[in-house]
Amino acid sequence: MIADNLLKIEQDIQDSCALVHRNPKEVTLVAVTKSVDSDKAEELIKAGVNNCAENRVDKLLQKKQDLQNHPDIKWHLIGNLQRRKVKLIVNEIDYFHALDSLRLAEEIQKRAEKQLACFVEVNVSGEESKQGISPDELLPFLESLASLTKIKVVGLMTMAPKDASADQIRKVFGTLKELRDLVQKKELPHAPCTELSMGMSQDFQLAIEEGATFIRVGTALFKDEEEQ
Repeated sequence: MIADNLLKIEQDIQDSCALVHRNPKEVTLVAVTKSVDSDKAEELIKAGVNNCAENRVDKLLQKKQDLQNHPDIKWHLIGNLQRRKVKLIVNEIDYFHALDSLRLAEEIQKRAEKQLACFVEVNVSGEESKQGISPDELLPFLESLASLTKIKVVGLMTMAPKDASADQIRKVFGTLKELRDLVQKKELPHAPCTELSMGMSQDFQLAIEEGATFIRVGTALFKDEEEQ
């Protein structure tokens, strides 16, 4: 079942790319495994996925330990990170998708043994329930990171409102792409900002059409398999 779900999503990725004349190889599928156990995650890995994500530090560390026979997996932390937990996780992940404060960045700088690929989380929709910096704060925030050698801002991340219309979702994702393009023009050495992390199970096709390069998919991969 998991392999079938993966095939369908891969086809959806191809179809969405074809609509806007993109190469599917530009899109990285990040499997969000937070709702399933390590055995189910391993089933997905054996089906061909090599990017896995968790939104909690303890869960990611446990999964990584359980799946240590798959050293090629790239691990993504996609949830908010408390500063006191940075030391536990920063050297165990390949990507961090929710950088949203200078104090957090400074803690990563202090604890990281190597440069970490980070996405700056931007609250494009302006919802109070969402984390992330405002679009107006983006450039000053990026400039404040210039001296932090362990932080590499590879891109921007956002989430669309849950019950929004397709047009509203496109507007959020399109705005993030515009912000990404604006940052790229600045040619900041520490923030090449080539990537866009946006789109989840319910809206990844729209995200791809608007330029997403990393999509974070969980429910669609594991439907009928998630832990009860």
